[in-house]
Amino acid sequence: MGFLALAPINAALAVSVKDLPSAPPSEAVLDSADVLSRASRGEIEKQLEGFKAERVDARLITVPRLDYSLSLEQLGQELLQRWTPPAAAASSGVTAQDPLLLVLMDAQTKAAAVVASEPLQRQLPSELLRSTARTTMAIPLREGNRYRQASLDGLTRLATVLRGGEDPGEPEVAAEAVVTTNIPTQEETERSNGFTWVVVLLVVGSVVPMLTWWVFSR
Repeated sequence: MGFLALAPINAALAVSVKDLPSAPPSEAVLDSADVLSRASRGEIEKQLEGFKAERVDARLITVPRLDYSLSLEQLGQELLQRWTPPAAAASSGVTAQDPLLLVLMDAQTKAAAVVASEPLQRQLPSELLRSTARTTMAIPLREGNRYRQASLDGLTRLATVLRGGEDPGEPEVAAEAVVTTNIPTQEETERSNGFTWVVVLLVVGSVVPMLTWWVFSR
């Protein structure tokens, strides 16, 4: 595949499919949002390269923000159509292309999406793709903008299933620790004060009549 020069995308502009390459670029990582370091891109590219053993063309795309009314999954589906040659081209002698697996991340909303060509949908059902995007990838994105970690975690899960392994499943979300304290809350203090006044009134209501009777009975 020949080298395809890419013009940088202005981060202030919303992105639609027309702003992305008309054909699959030579690089497997298209970091339009500029959220990955050079080392992270190299690490992710190496993991994407591993999908070729399964005859899958896996790619990762980041965008700074999406065009109005366009969802990240819709962008992925439009890219699938744009980057997949028509059946007529394949039948006329053009080299067949491996099915596409696109992993997308939106830097503005901290969201992810995963879409796959039709030949992959039996191995990678839509439920798995949604779960990978909305949990495996979304949790690192929301918890500290960890784009590298989100990419590697999502790709690892998908690669495991493609190679016939059991789906690792969604990551466990750590429960917030409950801090034990001896300091009463405002509600507990108000409840305690109310109980004290009830006891005082009961004591006064019982003792005062008895004292009055004792004094006047002498």
